[in-house]
Amino acid sequence: MSDLPDAVWRKSTRSSGNGACVEVADLTKAIAIRDSKDPDGPTLTLPAPAFATLITRLKHNDPLARP
Repeated sequence: MSDLPDAVWRKSTRSSGNGACVEVADLTKAIAIRDSKDPDGPTLTLPAPAFATLITRLKHNDPLARP
């Protein structure tokens, strides 16, 4: 079961229909991320500024944001 029972999860409008999606929940000062196929699985929680930096780097194809 999720460790964030009151979180309101949403998928990106850019999510594909192939099931390879993540969901995010705004926790006010942090953002939680989970695999949409495993809603009861683990979550990654980042401070809101770190999440914003990650998204910016991904949008600009920054190699620091990719494994």
